[in-house]
Amino acid sequence: MKKGIFIIALLFSAQIFAQAIYEDERYVPETDPLVLKNLDEWQGKKFGLLMHWGTYSQWGIVESWSICPEDYGWCERKKGSNPSNYNDYIKDYEGLRKTFNPVKFDPAKWAKAAKYAGMKYMVFTTKHHDGFNMYDTKYSDYKITSKDVPFHTNPKADVLKEIFNSFRGEGISTGAYFSKPDWHNENYWDPYFPPFDRNVNYDPSLYPEKWQKYVDFTHNQILEILSNYGKVDILWLDGGWVRKRDQVNIKENYDEKFTENESKNGFIKHRVVDQDPKMDELVVKARQKQPGLIVVDRAVHGKNQNYLTPEGRVPAKTLPYPWESCIPAGGGWSYSPGATYMTGRQGIHLLIDIVAKGGNLLLNVAPSPEGEWDKGAYDLLQAYGDWMKVNSTAIYNTKPIEPYKEENICFTQNKAGNVFAFYLAKEGEDKIPAEVTVKAISPKKGTKITMLGSKTSLKWTKEGNGFKVIIPESLRNNLPAKEAWTLKIEAINR
Repeated sequence: MKKGIFIIALLFSAQIFAQAIYEDERYVPETDPLVLKNLDEWQGKKFGLLMHWGTYSQWGIVESWSICPEDYGWCERKKGSNPSNYNDYIKDYEGLRKTFNPVKFDPAKWAKAAKYAGMKYMVFTTKHHDGFNMYDTKYSDYKITSKDVPFHTNPKADVLKEIFNSFRGEGISTGAYFSKPDWHNENYWDPYFPPFDRNVNYDPSLYPEKWQKYVDFTHNQILEILSNYGKVDILWLDGGWVRKRDQVNIKENYDEKFTENESKNGFIKHRVVDQDPKMDELVVKARQKQPGLIVVDRAVHGKNQNYLTPEGRVPAKTLPYPWESCIPAGGGWSYSPGATYMTGRQGIHLLIDIVAKGGNLLLNVAPSPEGEWDKGAYDLLQAYGDWMKVNSTAIYNTKPIEPYKEENICFTQNKAGNVFAFYLAKEGEDKIPAEVTVKAISPKKGTKITMLGSKTSLKWTKEGNGFKVIIPESLRNNLPAKEAWTLKIEAINR
């Protein structure tokens, strides 16, 4: 994943809307009955936690990307003894393992905070593109349990084991983020050749044995995680450029590149390479280890992408397939010193907007080099939890209902047919108005309307195709939540 900056306005742009439509045409439904069952349950969970953590946290830089020889902002090199020299930088970057010692690592505290916030699943970075393993793999020495990593003597050195156990202990299901490209592995970036970009630095068709060694390495590592770390619910694969391509796809991709400004002089920032990781074979083996495993081969059109993952953005409308917006809670994906986190109001409104469109929110929190979360992260999760204690029944196991959103009011519906209208507090607004008008939802005659957290039956009148509800002053002065208030409509006209 690339550097993320949380900018609310950009999440709802026309460009995003166009991309959402494009995605509609590229989803391939799953056929495995157990996976479909698990996927349906996952869609009802609505709220999850993502964590990017690695040696790079010590420099407070974007995860992995600074060692990629591409000319993008997220690949800038500013740390180390000589950042203007690529080879020196790589040496210093890989040397970060020798000082990585997160002695304040306390995953039980993280899991408790996530549970309070209402998070139902989590995804942890077992390995990012730089190839540093955050678990005790037997297939690489570039790992947190290596003897040259100070933390290796700590009883919690196998952080993946500790994290999975802690979160499962709180009833939170687990997911393993895994990077298909590994820029440390000699069979992906062969030391004989300089790395050109994010891709494999040799032609797999000219060196098939070398590429097969890399495929075997990748499969072995993934199956190792699925064999040695208990129940895993989601395999979340990043690095979508590592995929099988045909000649038509390669030509289409290069045609797209040469219509962009980056290639007007013939220079392209990264290539398009057929590098088949044999994902179909892997998924069969993976589900033999973990039946019903949800697989998310991100950004790769096909049957192994059980749900789609808009990154750092929210689609402008509801989408006809399972999806999850992955968004940083503050700063970027990786740890940023002094990061500014979303306010409770921003975070809660984001969750409501996503759920009203039928999606899930995967909120990223990045641990520090010492193994801690920032206070801003805890404050945000506290705000989520305070709000969810009152309003979670309108979030979990709900589905979209048109018109999804009307000005600052969002809607969901549960299986019983109850409709929930979320009034999103406007800037500076600490009370719901005395009268709330909804234009597009028509309650059945005599139906009951209440506010979640209150037993008071609210008076309402029909207004055109919608209704107007009266909020008594006694309730307005003693509201059960902040940031957003939820009206429960028992039944509506179809």
